[in-house]
Amino acid sequence: MRLKRMLASWLLIVSLSLLAACDDSDRTSLRNLPEDAVILAFGDSLTYGAGADHQTESYPAVLAELSGRTVINAGIPGEVSSEGLARMETLLAQYQPQLVLLCHGGNDLIRKLSETALKQNLTEMVKLIRGQGAEVVMLAVPKPGLFLKPAPLYQEVAQALQVPLESNIIADIESDTALKSDPIHPNADGYRLLAEGVHKMLSHAGAF
Repeated sequence: MRLKRMLASWLLIVSLSLLAACDDSDRTSLRNLPEDAVILAFGDSLTYGAGADHQTESYPAVLAELSGRTVINAGIPGEVSSEGLARMETLLAQYQPQLVLLCHGGNDLIRKLSETALKQNLTEMVKLIRGQGAEVVMLAVPKPGLFLKPAPLYQEVAQALQVPLESNIIADIESDTALKSDPIHPNADGYRLLAEGVHKMLSHAGAF
């Protein structure tokens, strides 16, 4: 029992520290989302929920539970940013979201593809989203290395386009083996913490 209590306390500390990281993110105001609003979670395997049950344990699934809004999981494992850009317009027309959560580029960074091209693809995605009348929030992905830190290009895109950015939470989760199912993907606990962090950020920005 003592071991269980220690583990529970440790998990709580980790959770609070991860959520506190959201407080360092840009807090650009967002429009309040009505209860029938659609949120499009767009990305690759981190959005899909690889490493957990993607239908119930992915961060979009948990975010839907927390927010009471419809959250579309538009994550495709293994996708690079050029492929994401190619399908973005179709999904925007199909779902007509009020808000898009853009978490992309991890596969570009893992495969050492051009960061200049990744930055341009993210920029074009943001422009497409705004062109459809939706708001956008970006989630930064860490660059592979001994110490996981967000790739600077996410901050550059966010500042240039005045996009709300959550910089740290994915890097924090990826740095904790207890929150991962494999070297790249979170487990169910990691995805829940990600969803809680995103929900907290959106709430602070006025979306809920």
